[in-house]
Amino acid sequence: MAKRQTIGAFVALVMFLLATLLMATSLMVLDARAEPAAFLAGFEDLPLMPGLVEDESAGMEFDAPGGRIVESVAMGGVTRGAVLDFYASTLPQLGWRDDGPQGFAREGEVLRLEISENGGVVTVRFALSPESGAQQAPK
Repeated sequence: MAKRQTIGAFVALVMFLLATLLMATSLMVLDARAEPAAFLAGFEDLPLMPGLVEDESAGMEFDAPGGRIVESVAMGGVTRGAVLDFYASTLPQLGWRDDGPQGFAREGEVLRLEISENGGVVTVRFALSPESGAQQAPK
């Protein structure tokens, strides 16, 4: 009888430890998902797509009388289509409206995405300018 009680206590302990481990793992996953999204330097609310890494040395920001000009570059092992899909679904939620191929407009500013690919690495150039002085992205 004592042996049966010992086995029962052991099983209960193992079940408790497994439940604790599962709960701790779940909390770690939730905590990782709760991390704030990364945003591109110079842009207060332009998210950096997961899989892209910003090249902070390639960016620039300039305040002109007609509005601000901001450029940023990010690279990663993603596809051109994934970049277009991500920003086409994300930017309208932030108030941007479609403004032609790879372009978005909001509050007097135009954002152009110039996407190139070399050796499996996609480079995205984000160019923000006043709406009146916006340049078209290459097609």
